[in-house]
Amino acid sequence: MRAAVITVSDSCFRGQRVDVSGPLVADLLRANAFHVISHLVVPDEQAEIEHVLRQQCEVANLVITTGGTGVALRDVTPEATRVVCDRLLDGFAELMRAEGRKQTKFASLSRALSGTRGRSLIVNLPGSPRGAETSLGAVLPLIPHALTLLEGTATHHDEHLVSGSDLEQNPSSPS
Repeated sequence: MRAAVITVSDSCFRGQRVDVSGPLVADLLRANAFHVISHLVVPDEQAEIEHVLRQQCEVANLVITTGGTGVALRDVTPEATRVVCDRLLDGFAELMRAEGRKQTKFASLSRALSGTRGRSLIVNLPGSPRGAETSLGAVLPLIPHALTLLEGTATHHDEHLVSGSDLEQNPSSPS
């Protein structure tokens, strides 16, 4: 599984602040069997974020952003993500915010999105290291299956059979 990490931060891009979240996310991905092929830092400019998202989706099947998901005027990562995605994955964002709310009420201010572009999955994470780690941890168990579905090498039915829950999910099925 090839992953790209994109830090969205004006201050990190200008070298005024050290990027902590991006390397943390990359390390978490590596620890979970992902091959991190790139880690880029871009400013909070929607056109630039859109460009790098499109570019990284060409080479990675998982593209993670960190930063630019709040309510500040320069936080435009969700807008850029929405433009480049074919489909949004609302459940990921809901799960990340729900998990984040267990740590801080401010998690509800996150506007992070997730979605697909072709056979790639894009996941927005908050810019704070703790928020990024919590959010990624919430969805990480789902990502391999989502990527398998996007690749077309498995179906929901395949997962359903593997899980052994056929009768649980469809009680009217004959035994």
